[in-house]
Amino acid sequence: MAALVWDGIGLMRPEDPGWAQQRIVLDALPALVFVERGGMIVYANAEARREIGVEGAWQERPVDDVLWGLHAGTAEPRTHITGTGRSSPFHATLACKNGRMTPVEGTQCLVDVLKRESVIVAQVAGRERTRKPGLMEDVLASLPEAVVIVYGSKVLYTNPAFTRIFGFLADEVSGGELREFMVPETRLYEHSMLQKLVDETGHASVETVRYNSKGELVDVAMQVSPLQVSGGKAGYVFTFRDISERKQVEAKLQHDAMHDVLTGLPNRALFADRLKQGMNRRERRADRGCAVFFLDVDHFKQINDSLGHAAGDALLIAMADRLLRVVRPHDTAARMGGDEFAILVENILSVQDLDALAERILAELDEPFEVLGHRLQVLSSVGIALVRNEHRTPEEVITDADVAMYRAKQEGGHRYAIFDRHMEVQVSSQQERERELREVVTNREFVYWYQPIYWLADGRLKGFESLLRRKMAKGALESFRDLLPVADETGLSISLGRDAIESACSQLVEWDRRMPGNEIILTLNLSRRQFYQEEHLEQLGRTLASTRIDPSRLLFEVSEGTLNENPDKALVIVQRLVDCGVRIAMDNFGAALAPLNHLLRMPLDLVKLDPKITASVTGTGRQQAMVESLLHVCRAAGMQLVAHGIETPAHLRILQEMGCELGQGYFLAPPVDAKQAEYLASHNGRASMVRGR
Repeated sequence: MAALVWDGIGLMRPEDPGWAQQRIVLDALPALVFVERGGMIVYANAEARREIGVEGAWQERPVDDVLWGLHAGTAEPRTHITGTGRSSPFHATLACKNGRMTPVEGTQCLVDVLKRESVIVAQVAGRERTRKPGLMEDVLASLPEAVVIVYGSKVLYTNPAFTRIFGFLADEVSGGELREFMVPETRLYEHSMLQKLVDETGHASVETVRYNSKGELVDVAMQVSPLQVSGGKAGYVFTFRDISERKQVEAKLQHDAMHDVLTGLPNRALFADRLKQGMNRRERRADRGCAVFFLDVDHFKQINDSLGHAAGDALLIAMADRLLRVVRPHDTAARMGGDEFAILVENILSVQDLDALAERILAELDEPFEVLGHRLQVLSSVGIALVRNEHRTPEEVITDADVAMYRAKQEGGHRYAIFDRHMEVQVSSQQERERELREVVTNREFVYWYQPIYWLADGRLKGFESLLRRKMAKGALESFRDLLPVADETGLSISLGRDAIESACSQLVEWDRRMPGNEIILTLNLSRRQFYQEEHLEQLGRTLASTRIDPSRLLFEVSEGTLNENPDKALVIVQRLVDCGVRIAMDNFGAALAPLNHLLRMPLDLVKLDPKITASVTGTGRQQAMVESLLHVCRAAGMQLVAHGIETPAHLRILQEMGCELGQGYFLAPPVDAKQAEYLASHNGRASMVRGR
């Protein structure tokens, strides 16, 4: 009943063009409606006429002849109605046919003080609790969406969901304008936009915000349709669906996609976007400079090796906090990956500003860090690049700052350097590394070693990861990791990849000859350049055909960053590899936080956790929960999960308890040569797992 309160809606007269349409609306209402003018009831709707027992058209009658005890209209309007423009509740007696007196209750709504016009909306006392609602009322009341019916420009009806979503009671909003609940900053634009859409298409849909009764903003999906009465538009029907939860999820996903999972700082993508905006602002304000500070921790690898990855992660988190204390509120500090950070600084007026900030950064990082019970003195190197006219992209600025940072390291570290075009030392160093790599590849100064991969449940050997080792003087071996980026830059990774495939297939053939019936798999790492090289696919097909090995025993590991760089193109390449019969793994999962949809849309067989994610299983409950979530996702998608970097008994125990299928790491077994790998395969490798039990 309260939802049907009429307040402030302009009344028409019988001679007005729209009176017939308004009368149809009044007759359709499930309430007793009387229109009073100057002390006379000039109209009663169909429900009121039925209750009184009037047949045919209504004839004007004094208010006191119809409603006893109302005391309105025959004298001056009541003081508490006059000037308020709102409604006044009443209890009265309705004089019906044959002398029957019926108690009623309702609301008298003053429409025009000077003309002494009002609308009286009533119901038989107590009947609403026993009357069975009509079908339409049941439907509207059961809808989860808020429904508002607007007649003219005033609210005529709201369903219970409106109160649930916005907190306003029906009689608080009935008779008011719906625009009162729009956000003030946008309501004029929004109203005109919706009006235009409704006029052009007959309806409108928009996602927007509304105030609730507490003054809080609620995210809603709003739809507007015209209210048709007798073929004409009499008002509008609004529906509102609360989408606050969805908006919160979207905001979190957006935040996670653009921020580093470990430190919470913006990631490389968000930093590049803000740098691009800063470069655009600089073009408009040439007197205001813009610069990038690029820094990392000197000898960070030693901290990881001596104290473990958990300590390294804790240090990175602490460094992020320190950097946030140094930068100004409008500057951006970001984690670029590994132990590398960057800071975007705008409104630079002179080189002295760069010097002052660099010194503050170094001084802040000089203070000892308390990390997992260890007191660490950390030294950092900082490279600075001032945005110049020749810079066209954010990556060019970041690269220059990176070069300057390496210059600072070459000068002994724990200092800063500002980039200039005369840093020939860096160029010479790069050329020297390229020359060195070419000699290694040409003279074949490398061999393949193999790190075991185990089933964590029972210690059975699953296979090996093929790893490059560089031959050094006196028979020593060295990891190829430092030369791999140079190999990709120079294109030498293509010839290395070709050799790796041929070597892997030949090794499987040899093991099959010595160990008939074995099911050992070999995994090979594909660099970015190898992955996107067309020749690589052709050579793979030729090698598989010539060696006749089961292609499913070859598993190619592709880094998360490579797959995420161009997901659509990567999907095509992965599918072509799968068509060759080989299997694909996403390597270093969690390092760059590739969106899960990229992970799930590709035909992957296996996902390999980044060592830092593996190490996090001994961290906080949140970190463990993240690994467990990845396990659930992989199982649901039919993929196996390999925990890479198992280095402690605790890592192994927790991963086994989580149900992680596969694992590798120095705690289980280090890389071995081909003969040792054959020995492990022939003995099923179980002896290595005893330490983890």
